[in-house]
Amino acid sequence: MSHSLAQTETPIPPSRVCNGRGLSSSPGGVDERPNERSVLVRAAQLLSSFGSDRPVMTLAELVSESAMPKSTVHRLAEQLVLLGWLERDPNGYRIGIRLFEIGGLADRYKILRDCAMPHLHALSARTGLAVQLGVLHETNVVYLERILVRGFQLPTRQGGRMPAYCTALGKALLAFGSAADVERLMSVTLTAFTRNTMASPNALLRELAQARQAGYAQDREEAYAGVSCISVPLRGSGRAVAAFSLCGRPSQVSVSEHLPQMERVAAAVWADVIGHGSQPGSFS
Repeated sequence: MSHSLAQTETPIPPSRVCNGRGLSSSPGGVDERPNERSVLVRAAQLLSSFGSDRPVMTLAELVSESAMPKSTVHRLAEQLVLLGWLERDPNGYRIGIRLFEIGGLADRYKILRDCAMPHLHALSARTGLAVQLGVLHETNVVYLERILVRGFQLPTRQGGRMPAYCTALGKALLAFGSAADVERLMSVTLTAFTRNTMASPNALLRELAQARQAGYAQDREEAYAGVSCISVPLRGSGRAVAAFSLCGRPSQVSVSEHLPQMERVAAAVWADVIGHGSQPGSFS
């Protein structure tokens, strides 16, 4: 079995057990810096005024802290209230429930990463194959993490997206996800990325049923020519909250050789997630 030096795009998590074609963010992948006077930057500046020592701020305090005109601060604050990012308080404004919800999402994915990555690094080292960790967002897979290996170029990127129907990760998440996720996918056009892409809704439904029965999903050069993947879901008795995939050239990826290892890793990761104190429902 081949071994190769794995590389990760984020610092490798501590070697411990937790308790016991992606779309670029800007055209061409260019790092576009926002205009300093953009609404988004000003809203972020306003939100950054709050802190544990300043949970509530008056309009005058926000004006002073942000150095923006009073009319601008008032307009932005009221827009943020409508979005749920701020809430009105008898003494001014406070952080809204929506930001707490978003913070909770970030926390749950941190737990998932911390629990999964040591196991996934070990899996990559044993097999010599690349590994990806992803979640489903609407009809796309979002790549949370990638572990790269020498001699094989993985075309995806961390934080990138691909349509779920043409990736092993996406099919595993759909097969062990909700019926609503599948119905949502059936309402969009399935575009072929390679000659192997399954662009027929009926054929995709059959494959998802087979994946559900087999416990894993495959991508046979369906997203990228020369790249094949096997994916298993991360789940308990309920629906999948994430999935990971083992990727390489078609000749390198073997269900008979690699699936048993992946199933053991999936069980170990999920045990660590639960051992961390996270309940399955908190990932739903």
